[in-house]
Amino acid sequence: MDPLSMDLNLASIAPEIVIILCGFIIILLDPFIPYEKKRYLSYLALLGCSVAIIFTFSLHGKRIVSFNNMIALDGYSTFFDYLFLLIAILSILIACDYIEEERILYGEYFALILFATSGMMLMAKGVSLIIIFLGLEVLSLSTYILAGMMKRDLKSNEAALKYFLLGAFSSAFLLYGITLIYGTAGSIDIFGISQYLRAGSPSALFFAGVAFLIVGFGFKVAAVPFHMWTPDAYEGAPTSVTAFMSVGPKAAGFAAFLRIFISALLPIVSDWSGILWIIAVLTMFVGNVAALVQENIKRMLAYSSIAHAGYITIGIIVADELGSSGLLFYLLSYTLMNIGVFTVAILLRKEGEGYEIRDYAGASIKHPILSLLMTVFLLSLAGFPPTAGFMSKFYIFSAAVKKGYIGLALIGVINSGISVYYYLRVVVLMYMVEPSREFRPLRVGVFTSIALIISLWGTLQLGVYPTGIINLARSVVDVLFYIPLNIGSLFSIKAF
Repeated sequence: MDPLSMDLNLASIAPEIVIILCGFIIILLDPFIPYEKKRYLSYLALLGCSVAIIFTFSLHGKRIVSFNNMIALDGYSTFFDYLFLLIAILSILIACDYIEEERILYGEYFALILFATSGMMLMAKGVSLIIIFLGLEVLSLSTYILAGMMKRDLKSNEAALKYFLLGAFSSAFLLYGITLIYGTAGSIDIFGISQYLRAGSPSALFFAGVAFLIVGFGFKVAAVPFHMWTPDAYEGAPTSVTAFMSVGPKAAGFAAFLRIFISALLPIVSDWSGILWIIAVLTMFVGNVAALVQENIKRMLAYSSIAHAGYITIGIIVADELGSSGLLFYLLSYTLMNIGVFTVAILLRKEGEGYEIRDYAGASIKHPILSLLMTVFLLSLAGFPPTAGFMSKFYIFSAAVKKGYIGLALIGVINSGISVYYYLRVVVLMYMVEPSREFRPLRVGVFTSIALIISLWGTLQLGVYPTGIINLARSVVDVLFYIPLNIGSLFSIKAF
C-alpha cells in the first residue's frame, strides 16, 4: 500500500467521523436539555452535516484506498457523500416542526439520522464486502428505531417490528452470500473478487453467493419479491421517517449494489443480468399495479417507491457507463421529488394522522401553493417534462435501448404510463373535486419552507438543465469499470 495513503487513512473517512461525533454529542447533551428546547439539537445536527460537506469538498478529486484495501475514497463515493448529506439535511429540516407537533421531539431522533447517514456513506465507500455489510447494519439498526419512534402508536410499533424482522432475515442472506464468495474466491474485496473471476470459471458456490447478495440488496432497495415490508413500514412510521426511509436506504443500497456488481462481478454479467432483468420487470409491474388501488397516500407512495426501484435497477442491468451515470442521476432526482411530496403530505395531513387520498379533495381551494407543489412533485414522479423525473427515465431508458435492451425499456415506458393514473388521481382530487373536509390552518415553518424550496428548485432545475449533473455522474462512474492489477495503481488516476 502506498505510504501516503496510510497517512490519509482518517482523512478518507473524515466526513463520517464528523457525522458520528456529532451524533454522540447530541446523545450526550440530550438528557441535560429541557424538552421545549430540544429543537436546538436539530441545529447541531445541521451544523454537523454542514461541516461534513466541507470535509467532503476538501477531499474532492482525491483517490485513496485505505484501511487495508477496505475503503475507497474516489469520485463515486464523493458523489454519494454529497447525496447522503443532502438527504440528511432535508430529512432534518422537514422533521423539526412535524416531530414537535407529534410530541416525539427527542434528541436521539437527530442522532439516529446522523448514524444512519454514516452507515450509508460507508456503504458507498466500501470496497470490502465486510465494510459494506457494516455500513448496512449501522443504517438498518438506526432506521428500525426511527420507524418505531412513535412509541404509543400501534402502527409505528408494527412498522418497526416488521422492518426489523425482515431486515434481520435479509441481513442473514447477505452475510451468507459474503461467506460463500469468500470461501470460493478467497477474498472479500472487489479487487480480489474481480481477479478471481478473470482468472477462470467460478464455481457453483460462488454463483450461490451472488444470488444471496441479490436477495440482501433486493430487500434494502425494496425490489420484488423482497418488498413485503415496504407498505406497512412506510404507513406506520412517522412520516418524516418515511420520507427518509424512502430515499436514504434505497440510495445506499444501490450505491453498494452498483459498485459490487460492476466493479467485481462484471466478468460474469451475462449470468446475473438475466436475474436482475426479471426482478426489474416484476418490481415495476407489482409496484405500479398495486399503487393503483391504494387509498392511503403513504401506501401509494410506498408502492411507487417499489416501482422506481425497478426503473433504477435497469441502470445496473445495462452495465455500462451510460447506465451507471443514469442511475446516479435518477437517485438524485428521486431524492428531491420524493422528499418534496412527503413534505407536502405532512403539511396537508388530516388531524389524527389522516393520510387518506380522498382527504385531498378540494385542497387547491384552501392551500393553492401546497397543491401546486404537490402537483409538480407528482408529475415529476410520473415522468412528465420538464421535470427531473422525466430526464431520469429518459437517461435510464436510453441507456437500455443503446445496449440492446429494447424490450426492457418498452416495459419501463408502459409502467410509466400506468403510474400516471394514480399520480394524476391525487391532482384531480385537489383541483376538480369539492372539499370533503375542513382543512386545518397551517403554519409552515422556516425549516420546512427551506426543504420545499430546495426540493422544488432541484426537481425543476434537473429537468430543465440536467447536463451538469449527468456529466458529473459520467465522470465519476469510470472508477467502477477500472479494475487495477494492483491497488497502488489507483493513485495514478484522477477521480474527476
